Amino acid sequence: MEDKTLYTVTIFSENTVGLLSQVTSVFTRRQLNIETLSVSPSAIKGIHKFTITVYSNREDIVKVVRQIDKRVDVLKSYFNTDDELIHQEIALYKLSTPEFIKIGSAEALIRRFHAQILEINENCVVIQKTGHYAETQALFEELSELIGVLQFIRSGRVAITKSKIERLSDMLQERERKNSSL
Repeated sequence: MEDKTLYTVTIFSENTVGLLSQVTSVFTRRQLNIETLSVSPSAIKGIHKFTITVYSNREDIVKVVRQIDKRVDVLKSYFNTDDELIHQEIALYKLSTPEFIKIGSAEALIRRFHAQILEINENCVVIQKTGHYAETQALFEELSELIGVLQFIRSGRVAITKSKIERLSDMLQERERKNSSL
């Protein structure tokens, strides 16, 4: 990807039906493919947080964030690069129990990848790994090579900024100051 950087776009909004469709259409119109998407309530009551990763150049991501900010139900959106964030994703791996038991180094593998076993029964073993994409992918590749993976799922990125408080809190405080001085 020439001149493309992985950006994390964070959008704060009310929990409104149809907003996800409106947001994704902004990326589609700019021909930007969303890599990951995660939506959850934020630390601020009544406010939801969208976390979207996308490869883009700076000029396009600035335009996308401006367009998203124009949506009525969007309080504020931001973009960050990886060095400005603390981020993780979670991955689940379903393996055959008989095959898993055959690898003598199963415990060492789990420890080396800082993973944990969530479920084990006579048919399958489910392993969980939290980390960055490269880490969850490395475990997937090793398990695939060793014994095969029956099922695999990876979450979208969850991220928080390295700053002391949520950026939306600063914006809401400033808005409150302006409103009270009127």
